[in-house]
Amino acid sequence: MFQWSKKVVKSVTFNPGVADESLLDLVERYLEEDPEKTFSDLCKEALWQALCVPDSVKPGSKVAENAPVGSIEQQVAELRRQMADLEERFFAKESNRLDMMERHMMQLSQQIAQLAVSAHQGGTIPTPNESKVVAEAAKPAPPTPKNPPQEDDPVISRISQFVEDF
Repeated sequence: MFQWSKKVVKSVTFNPGVADESLLDLVERYLEEDPEKTFSDLCKEALWQALCVPDSVKPGSKVAENAPVGSIEQQVAELRRQMADLEERFFAKESNRLDMMERHMMQLSQQIAQLAVSAHQGGTIPTPNESKVVAEAAKPAPPTPKNPPQEDDPVISRISQFVEDF
């Protein structure tokens, strides 16, 4: 196995080409935004991510140690605001569900009261199937034609006489 000395220097070569040049531009812009970070730090972070090393194995993050207290307080404030929004939406949804349940309960109470009145008056309590039959029976019958069509075929008229007699 290869033995590392105390400090190992590796180089990264950016070849002339669109992909490498655009990557180098991105690296330079990123390092300009955070002057405390070095190219070495950036490479190490990329290697940790690329190799899918779990956070528990990684050495202490310099970013968290160097983060200003104000930004952490801002993050906490933002998380609290998000939590309050979430709670507000949750309670509004639950309140709406409660209102719907109360309306259903009121409707059921009214139906029970109507059934109780009907039962005390000596009427029968219709079941849901009977209610459908009664409603269908109450529908007007389709109009019957006044003049049924006359059949000219003698065979059909003879057969129809037998059917009527039967």
